[in-house]
Amino acid sequence: MSGEASGCVHYFVYYRVRADAEHEDAEATVRAMQAALEQRTGVAGRLMERRDDAVTWMEVYEGVTDPDGFEAALRIEADAHRVASIVESGFARHTERFVECA
Repeated sequence: MSGEASGCVHYFVYYRVRADAEHEDAEATVRAMQAALEQRTGVAGRLMERRDDAVTWMEVYEGVTDPDGFEAALRIEADAHRVASIVESGFARHTERFVECA
């Protein structure tokens, strides 16, 4: 049975943070959004930055069993916490969805 059929989806959201953004403030914005998202969905997120490029960030959300509900909540919380305001002009947050290989 594939991961999607079992309802388990893993999300990877990546983007470039504005070069003029204060790292600590940007991180606090994303972590506050992730805390609200976890409270709403029960899914804990991780935040990573690229090893050789500290302005490329990735949010990871694993084991999502209600993809539609999670994606709606992610949009709501990202908007509520103004996460787009920390993203570099001309760039966007990209969301990739993965499931376990069958």
